[in-house]
Amino acid sequence: MTGDAWPPDVRRARDLVIAHGWNATAYQIVNPGIAHWFSGTGDAVVGYVRHAGVRIVAGAPVCAEARLAEVAAEFERDAARAGHGVCYFGAEARLEQLYRGSRRHAMALLGAQPAWRPPDWSPAVLAHASLRAQLNRARNKGVRVEEWPSARAAAAPALRELLSLWLGGRGLPPLHFLVEPDTLERLDDRRVFVAELRGRVVAFVVMSPVPARNGWLTEQFVRAPAAPNGTVEMLLDCAVRAVARDGAAYVTMGLAPLSRHGGARPAREPLWLQLALRWVHAHGRRFYNFDGLEAFKAKFGPSRWEPVYAIEVSAREGARFSPRALYAIAGAFAGGSPLRLLAATLWRAARQEARWAARRLRARPVDPSVPK
Repeated sequence: MTGDAWPPDVRRARDLVIAHGWNATAYQIVNPGIAHWFSGTGDAVVGYVRHAGVRIVAGAPVCAEARLAEVAAEFERDAARAGHGVCYFGAEARLEQLYRGSRRHAMALLGAQPAWRPPDWSPAVLAHASLRAQLNRARNKGVRVEEWPSARAAAAPALRELLSLWLGGRGLPPLHFLVEPDTLERLDDRRVFVAELRGRVVAFVVMSPVPARNGWLTEQFVRAPAAPNGTVEMLLDCAVRAVARDGAAYVTMGLAPLSRHGGARPAREPLWLQLALRWVHAHGRRFYNFDGLEAFKAKFGPSRWEPVYAIEVSAREGARFSPRALYAIAGAFAGGSPLRLLAATLWRAARQEARWAARRLRARPVDPSVPK
């Protein structure tokens, strides 16, 4: 689907993102499933989903920096009139600085995202011996990377088949909101780099623009199980070098949830939330490899790590981040009931354990001393 065929509100949101998008997730508000609120003057947009009576905002309002406070206040008033709460998910420095010290905005630290100045990318990669070895391994196996035009990528069955295979092999069912898997429908402003091995697609990365920072977000990188080691590393290396040649000033790989690089936790962040996030970090590895994802991103030598927040708007002074907001965030990513997502996740895990057990039984050597 080209931009001309997008729904009118999506086209309108896209134009505002291209003019003002500063948050790393700004362009993701054109993804399927995102609702759009426009300011009264038409110069700003907020992308959000609603769950449990809360509008979960994708990052922050998209507008000129000088208008951020007015637009956010207008959006929050509109939500209050509709009887909805507001929680900004994936907020970065601009919104955090605006609401730092506010008695009606409760913050929670989500993690951090690594960021690079593209000219610094190559020296960082060359300085990492094991990363160089991974790149050489993929290259020696015959992996080749090429940028595909948007029209070709959007029409390529091989990319959709690989995406479906990749989603089916993950510990979690497909999620939505800021990790919406169906990015191949709206590629007009995105860049797609594809890794092939002997003519077969084995990985691809979708990069979304961060226009106000002259930058790019690696929104999605997908790998086939049979892809040689080092394929994703080679893919990302080629993609960042390409945008660097084109004059990009900023690249991020997006949020590493629960990253230890996020820095100090916000004031008034409740103890129950800190304990819950620690529990998820310690026991959720079966479904999501938090440490592995952070280590993967870190090995490329980021120029810096940027803290990322959830910011809940409260009706009363001094309120702390609430369980209601956490539940609504979970619902936004689940695309519905978080309890159904949990049930589907546990069922998927049980099936995977059964497959592994069957594989171990088939691989067990036969003891010839035991009579049949």
